[in-house]
Amino acid sequence: MYLADRSAPSGAKTAPPDRGPGRAPVVTSTVLALGTVSLITDVSSEMVTAVLPLYLIAGLGLSPLGFGALDGVYNGVSALVQLTGGHLADRVRNHKLVAGIGYGLSALCKPLLLLAHSLGPISVILALERTGKGLRTAPRDALISLSAPDELQGRAFGIHRAMDTTGALLGPLAAFLILGVAADGYDAVFGVSACVAVLGVVVLVLFVPSGAGDTGPRPAAAAPPAALPAPARPNPVRLRDAAALLRLPRLRALGLCAVLLGLTTVSDAFVYLLLQRRTGIDDQWFPLLPLGTAAVFLLLAVPAGALADRIGRRTVFLTGHALLLAAYGLLLWAPDWPALPYLVLALHGMFYAATDGVLPAAVGATVPESLRATGLALVGTGQALARFACSLAFGGAWTLWGAGPALAAAAAGLLCCAAVAGYVLRPVPPVLATPTAPTAPDAPTAPDPARRP
Repeated sequence: MYLADRSAPSGAKTAPPDRGPGRAPVVTSTVLALGTVSLITDVSSEMVTAVLPLYLIAGLGLSPLGFGALDGVYNGVSALVQLTGGHLADRVRNHKLVAGIGYGLSALCKPLLLLAHSLGPISVILALERTGKGLRTAPRDALISLSAPDELQGRAFGIHRAMDTTGALLGPLAAFLILGVAADGYDAVFGVSACVAVLGVVVLVLFVPSGAGDTGPRPAAAAPPAALPAPARPNPVRLRDAAALLRLPRLRALGLCAVLLGLTTVSDAFVYLLLQRRTGIDDQWFPLLPLGTAAVFLLLAVPAGALADRIGRRTVFLTGHALLLAAYGLLLWAPDWPALPYLVLALHGMFYAATDGVLPAAVGATVPESLRATGLALVGTGQALARFACSLAFGGAWTLWGAGPALAAAAAGLLCCAAVAGYVLRPVPPVLATPTAPTAPDAPTAPDPARRP
């Protein structure tokens, strides 16, 4: 039932994907199409994200605590819906349909920002936009996971995340240019964002294959004889099947570590606000700060994914959080070097390159195909809810204690949680079968611990 088995008959080896004349394809058509959709959608989303902290705090006068609550809602709603989206995609066996609904809902919310100029309506619109993101995330990642063999999961997610991050790189740049030339800058950003989001939905509908795990053109198969019965429909996925995933020890370990580390991962918006206050960056340059993170993420996402496939996902995943801890340390204690903003943003981007695609790659190699989207949603939901709690806690700590003590507490928590994660995800020696207790022929093969984070 694991990805390496591909539901092949007992004792039979599944043929590797079509690799051409002796060469393995680096990426499948599914990954390329979804990467293009994510690129376009991220241009739209990051245009809004780049200006939102400044718009809310400087424009609407929101306090850090209020922004922390709103940022928590922005991520928490997505987390709650993500599990529903993953299970629904597995249940209806149409990952593209559920992902398309999510992309469409997010696109619909962008023009509504033009009509909202107070905290209440903006909160509702952002919650709906995050609902769309929650619906699409697990089905999209399931499509990527099902299109790549186990040994190339990290590379496949790395390629998708690199394309996704290209959009994250272009979005803030577009917002910066629009703010510089438009008379009513924020409304212009929201309007252009809406048009770009619609284009992403169109690309999804036209170019993403409908079948889960479709890897592109395949040789035409001979038509079965008329006398042969039609293949039986697979059993529907039930909630009980989804809950049973929690009995997989490695999935539980991955989920636990994602939650622990999410509880001490300060949101990107707070990192940029802290960096601005620490270095005195002018407001007009603030929308460009995410570009530093995105540029490094773009350059390193594919190499980090390939490295995780080769040396182990655990090592790369934990290294990413060590880099984030170093960024916190620079914000807290480094002298006022001219290079400080570049160092912090570089470490921030390296953190995402080492973690954002590696975690779903590990989950995808652990969960059966029929429940792939649900498994990805379980871990993603836990991580997102933890980051929701972190946004609320960090915003409150900043308001009560100040920015420095709040970040110091987050850094101390991250150090402790990373140590726990390193222990929980330690490689487990395989259990050798004995002659008196043979393994059943149809039992799922245990995943290789060395390939997991």
